[in-house]
Amino acid sequence: MTSSSEQLSKAQTPMEQRTDLLAKRFLGLEKNIWIEFAALAVEHKAVNVGQGFIDYEPPQYLIDFWKATVNDPNILLHQYTRGFGHRRLVEAISNVYSPFFNRKIDPLNEILVTGGAYPSLFNSFHGFLNHGDEAILIEPFFDCYEPMVRSSGAVPRCIALKPTPASIDADISSSSDWVLDKDELESMFNSRTRLIIINTPNNPIGKVFTREELEHIASLCQKHNVICISDEVYEWITYDPTKKHIRIATLPNMWERTVTIGSAGKTFSSTGLKLGWTIGPKHLIRCCQIAHQDCVYTCPTLPQEVIARCFEYELTRLNSPECYFNSIPSEFIGKRDKLVQALKECGMKPVVPDGGYFVLADFSQLAGDQFQSDAEDMKDFKFVRYLTKEKQLATIPVTGFYTAEHRRSVDKYIRFCFAKKDETLDKAIEILRKLKKQ
Repeated sequence: MTSSSEQLSKAQTPMEQRTDLLAKRFLGLEKNIWIEFAALAVEHKAVNVGQGFIDYEPPQYLIDFWKATVNDPNILLHQYTRGFGHRRLVEAISNVYSPFFNRKIDPLNEILVTGGAYPSLFNSFHGFLNHGDEAILIEPFFDCYEPMVRSSGAVPRCIALKPTPASIDADISSSSDWVLDKDELESMFNSRTRLIIINTPNNPIGKVFTREELEHIASLCQKHNVICISDEVYEWITYDPTKKHIRIATLPNMWERTVTIGSAGKTFSSTGLKLGWTIGPKHLIRCCQIAHQDCVYTCPTLPQEVIARCFEYELTRLNSPECYFNSIPSEFIGKRDKLVQALKECGMKPVVPDGGYFVLADFSQLAGDQFQSDAEDMKDFKFVRYLTKEKQLATIPVTGFYTAEHRRSVDKYIRFCFAKKDETLDKAIEILRKLKKQ
């Protein structure tokens, strides 16, 4: 209980000087790598190959649909739309995705449209987790996973993907070399486990989980009656025909316990849309809907109408090489290989991704002992700040995708985004080549 003297002290303290304003559930979650490093890149006019956004035009039809939608005489496109997703959009999502899930997806009860994948994740964590529940996170993970779990009152239990011993010292390795220890994963499950979240293709490694790996995760979910959240925002971006993206919800007995998250920003190379969706069975989507309705209620109508038209357009050529979902990997693979070669030449050790649009690189050989982790900061954070401030090259530190327990095992890696126009990549490569000469 709060003593009378403490109550009096709080009452007499000016509001701007009080240290108890932030809700306790957010204590320890104040820092965010995107806010720091995005601002740093702008401040130092750095070539930005850190953040995961494309710096050139999205598909032309998306721009055309924007113009057409804004000028559409239907005035209701400028007003509120259905809270759980614009009717035209959820029907378009159902029509596109039903074949990929091997079932007819109910557009009104099995799809929730959100303000991007971020809110989809937030709705899922806060819609399912209770205080004291445990959620299994596979590291590295997108940095919002842990704060969202903690803010829900649940406890994150983390297991790290680890590079195989043979790949650690290799000059060049593959994202498929990063694997889960099956026994360790099984040991994470217990009576308090409420859910597990997977991300495939993975950000930042670019790992595409194999069918065998997904089947093992699925078997554990079924054995322990656990919900699976599958973050699949990079679903269309894979490079090896033998390592295609597999939706865990399509595995036997997994549809009824899985919610799958997608992103218009990644699907249509337009991250400013801030539009996403959650697909799953009615009984799980309803939990997400309740979290959604008590937060934003409904998303902007215009972008939902635009993306509905985009999906409808792609539906007409879904099995064609011209379909954007099918062509975008060929657009990126040359950029990936170009950056990988430059990283290798400058003395870093790249990890070649099988999916997504990021490359991890071990910089320890290039930087030597100049940067070291300590109690205050990780060496990858120090190196990224150095590159941004002194060399005008913006990247992202990889330990930001890990919990404190596992950060030191990966503090020699930084993340590069190769989904950039050639001019941007060429400028970044020029800076990398100069680093080698120093």
